[in-house]
Amino acid sequence: MHRARQHATTQTRERRHRLAHEAARLMAEGGIRDFHQAKLKAASRLGIHDDASLPRNVEIEDALREYQRLFAGPQHGNELQRRREGALRALEFLHAFAPRLVGPVLDGTADANSPVQVHLHSDDPEAVHRFLDEQGIPAESRVRRLRLDRERSLDVPVWVFSAEELTFDLAVLPYDALRQAPLSPVDEKPMRRASQAQLRELLSQERIESYLGGI
Repeated sequence: MHRARQHATTQTRERRHRLAHEAARLMAEGGIRDFHQAKLKAASRLGIHDDASLPRNVEIEDALREYQRLFAGPQHGNELQRRREGALRALEFLHAFAPRLVGPVLDGTADANSPVQVHLHSDDPEAVHRFLDEQGIPAESRVRRLRLDRERSLDVPVWVFSAEELTFDLAVLPYDALRQAPLSPVDEKPMRRASQAQLRELLSQERIESYLGGI
């Protein structure tokens, strides 16, 4: 009985591993941004349909990092740096709204299709739209639900526009949200985020590491 349970546990673990890596491949090659969509598509492709075998989002993210390290090559690093440099200019441009970089560009899993995701903070949701309009920047309006904590969710306005051949995704949160980041859809912990100074420091460290690696 114990051996049978152990065998079943091992099989489930192996299926989770296979699903996580297939979902990561679909995200890297197919431009899928949603973890849930990626894992369901991977399960369908592999013919695995038991819920116990579905990997957690953080497992898929780890597999995505490994896939990019093994297969994306220097191009991934170049695309990531280009997006981070574009993000820094965006944070400078939007400094009046206490901007914070979030998402794959900050976490390091961004690819050539990833938008630069920024959280802005204002108690006037229309202030960002007025600012973009004054600057002559046409932006598409969207709405996104963010989890502020385990009990509260909020539908926030999002403005999407293109510049420098990059897509920028600006979510407008209440100013109080500066005190604690919304929960990440990956691990349900407060999102990692970076201010202008923190992003500048990250880019500086990367340049130093790149220089030392080339010696």
